[in-house]
Order: sequence, then C-alpha cells, then structure tokens
Amino acid sequence: MALTNEHIKQRLSDKFPEQLTAFEEPYGMLTFEAPKELNLKVLNFLFDDEELKFRFMTDLCGVHYPDNKGKELAVVYHLHNLEDNIRIRFKVFTNINQPDIYTATGLFSAANWMERETYDFYGVNFVGHPNLKRILNVDEMDYFPMRKEFPLEDSTRIDKDDEMFGRGGTQGFGTDTNERDNRETVIAENEKNDETGRPIV
Repeated sequence: MALTNEHIKQRLSDKFPEQLTAFEEPYGMLTFEAPKELNLKVLNFLFDDEELKFRFMTDLCGVHYPDNKGKELAVVYHLHNLEDNIRIRFKVFTNINQPDIYTATGLFSAANWMERETYDFYGVNFVGHPNLKRILNVDEMDYFPMRKEFPLEDSTRIDKDDEMFGRGGTQGFGTDTNERDNRETVIAENEKNDETGRPIV
C-alpha cells in the first residue's frame, strides 16, 4: 500500500493522541506541530516505525516569531522517507527566554551542524549536543543575528549611493536615463585618432 499523508497523520495521531496539532498540507507536504518536550519521541517514532521510515533528515532550521508570546522561537524538522519518496515537516516552539530543545544528534548525524547553525543565528540551546558552539559567526558575538530584534534599514538614509547596489542613481548607471548618453560619450572618446590618424591609446 502506498504511503499517504492521511496514513502518516493517522499513525501519528494513534501514537500521540491529542498531542500533535496544526496538521496541514501546504504544497502537498504534511506539516504539523509537536510540544518541544516530545521532539525526540516524535523523531524516534517516525524513524523506527516500519511503515513510516523517515530516516533521512533533509533540513533543520530555526524561525523567530516575535509576536508569538511564549513561543517566539521555532525549530523546524524536514524529514524524508527515501523508500516511498515522501517528505514531511514538523515544528516545535520554545520560549525565547528559555530556548531549550533536546538535540537530535543521537538519531541523525546530520543534525550536528544544522543545530549549531540554528544556535549560531537564533540562540536555540540544543540540550545534549556534543559540541554546541558557533559555526559561521565569530565566538565574540553576543547576539543572534537572525532574530527579528534589530531595526530594518532606514529608507530615508542619504549616506548610501544606490549606484553601488545596482539600483540606479545620478551618474548614469542602473535605471538612470543618462546611461545611454554616457556610454556613447565613452565610445566616442575611445575612437579618437591623433593627427597622424592613429588611434589614441
């Protein structure tokens, strides 16, 4: 029998009655939420069950929802059943003031660096991780740069030249209407000859 989202949901609901929530299927991918205390039990069940066989971790990442009080940080697991070629995704949430989530490194080796990256950018503390330290940013950083805790760029700034970012400007680049005239001037200058008729180098 082909493995379907409906069957996966039923197996999960039978194993964890009333504990898993927010089931949906965006773009056909079964997605749900689990309490953070159950993340390892859910992962182990999905891995060990002989029907489900979700034994490949495609991705693990963090998300910051600043308006979701008490559940500001999420850890998202993407799992793949390679035999039936089915993917699922589930999320656990934690309080930003106590961002503790059990590590999945005991089950998936791939979780090691993924969890380090999630810690590095979001500050999620993966309890039991064998080497939880920054992986891309410098150790001296005292903040987590992917959290939505920093002001967006001020659109009224005048100390930045849009030409440097390919957004047009005042010197004939990007969308500036003088670009063609400037280009023709440069070409004309390059085609000048000296008094003997030889090109000026």
